[in-house]
Amino acid sequence: MTVVWVDASAGASGDMLLGALVGAGVPVDVLQSAIDAASPEPVTLRLEQVARAGFVATRCHVEVADSVHHRSWRDIRAMLTAADLEEDTRGLALRTFERLAVAEATVHGADPLDVSFHEVGALDAIADVVGVCAGFAWLGGEVVVSPVAVGSGTVQGAHGLLPVPPPAVAELLRGMPSHAGPGDAESCTPTGAALLTTLATGYGPQPAMTVREIGVGAGGRDPATHANVVRLLVGDVPATDDRPLLIETNVDDLDPRVWPGVITALLDAGASDAWLTPILMKKGRPAHTLSVLTPSGRAAAVREAIWRHTSSIGVRETLLGKHALDREMLEVAVDGQPIAVKLARHHGEVVNAQPEWDDVARAAAALRRPANDVLADAVAATRALLREGA
Repeated sequence: MTVVWVDASAGASGDMLLGALVGAGVPVDVLQSAIDAASPEPVTLRLEQVARAGFVATRCHVEVADSVHHRSWRDIRAMLTAADLEEDTRGLALRTFERLAVAEATVHGADPLDVSFHEVGALDAIADVVGVCAGFAWLGGEVVVSPVAVGSGTVQGAHGLLPVPPPAVAELLRGMPSHAGPGDAESCTPTGAALLTTLATGYGPQPAMTVREIGVGAGGRDPATHANVVRLLVGDVPATDDRPLLIETNVDDLDPRVWPGVITALLDAGASDAWLTPILMKKGRPAHTLSVLTPSGRAAAVREAIWRHTSSIGVRETLLGKHALDREMLEVAVDGQPIAVKLARHHGEVVNAQPEWDDVARAAAALRRPANDVLADAVAATRALLREGA
């Protein structure tokens, strides 16, 4: 399985990610073709090799003609929907701009569809989003993002002087690992934050992987304090390494009668487990957190099930460490009815033995006995079998 680790310890922006993608082996034609398909006006990518604090890095210049258009999310959504793009690229780009719109609407108190993106609606940012999404779609696999450096100090925005991280960046990174990082300026742009949180399937340090390609993308500044770069490490994890992933989303507008079918759909998609936790959201709205535990290899199918069966428009994902006991199955009989029993061993010793409840319920119905009685007999039969050395 391919995995891409994004080292955002010095921050991130769209052009830095474009440079890192090219450095990691993505053909520039892949990026340029997607941009040409989506952009309403000419945009050209120009590459330059630069040095950043000792790193040789790729600087990607996004060259556009002057444009006075401030496009809204409604405008950009229509443009991307009509563009001749690969579906993976289109989906990622739409979700990225939707994140930006929702974040801007949240901090400014506006309707997301009417949000005017200012800098984000400009041609260079459209090129950044579409090009980066095309590059990651070309690489494929899982994307793990390090804690994101946001910087410190202040930055000049469309609405005046803003603290770092700017409100939209802080909103985009809500629930995600971030820190000030090196330097005293803005390190992560809204476009960079939206791209990272859309692309990420997990967060944390570099996972165990065999690295094939390394891409280093440079920012425009060259501070004396640190290397202003984003690094991409592209590699493989063994097919047997199916790391557990926790996917979560908060939902406050779904008919509660739908939830049992949602859980069933997630398990059918390959999730190991799924559960709901009642929560209270802003404005006092009752809601649920949907939590899904899944092998990383089934993450895409599980996400698809969440999009199809719930009203969620975004998920949080965390790679987990996991310790599990060795497990095996045996079978006992209660009055002639077979019941499966799951055993858990620690260093070869049985530390847990649980009859499967579905089998207990079926046997109880067939025998016309209380389920608790059948369960007790199944436990007793299991203990007797274990004493005999099973």
